[in-house]
Amino acid sequence: MSQFQKSTLREYFESIVVAVILALFIRTFVVQAFKIPTGSMEQNLLIGDHLLVNKFVLAPTASDAERGVLPVAPIARGDVVVFKFPDDPERDFIKRVIGLPGDVVEIRHKRVYIDGRPLEEPYVHYLRPPADANSPYAGSDVREQYGPVTVPDEEYFVMGDNRDNSQDSRYWGFLPRGLVKGRALVIYWSYETEAAEYRATGVGATIRRVGSVAAHFFTRTRWERLLRQIR
Repeated sequence: MSQFQKSTLREYFESIVVAVILALFIRTFVVQAFKIPTGSMEQNLLIGDHLLVNKFVLAPTASDAERGVLPVAPIARGDVVVFKFPDDPERDFIKRVIGLPGDVVEIRHKRVYIDGRPLEEPYVHYLRPPADANSPYAGSDVREQYGPVTVPDEEYFVMGDNRDNSQDSRYWGFLPRGLVKGRALVIYWSYETEAAEYRATGVGATIRRVGSVAAHFFTRTRWERLLRQIR
């Protein structure tokens, strides 16, 4: 009987260890949860959207053989990616890839041009129309006019979909490939809240958030956004 109890306990322990290792592997290499704290990607992604980020599909490979076997893909124009903010790698940002290595990126009256050709952007959102050509802001505001600039090798030009309210490559430069964590995949939950509530830190803020979610889970959950694929 003692031997049976010992074996059973050992099996439970081993199962827990395997589950923890598997969870850590998935968290580190395959998928990561991410929440939207600001409106820089509206109207495509809203404050309070909770995403799953596919980290494996953009993982670096060491050889052509690996690329042929593993389900990895290059970063493409239009991908919505999560990355370490170049000026503060402890923070994660989410933006859309606009310029690829070698592209010449230019903004004229808020319209993006790649190699001199206008880029079709059905996802883009503006808070206000382009400034008048005679306005003093037309040439000095990077939201109105920018570039042209050439994207270096192994770097990308990224922008938020909410073009008038996004800190992106127009302000802090190109995104190095090594800082990209993964491609945004799907919204698994969306909860209506304010940006200030998401930005608040500390134990007290966390307790208030948990209490608020528990009290308003059904009324503030955006049910229509659940399992929405991110494009």
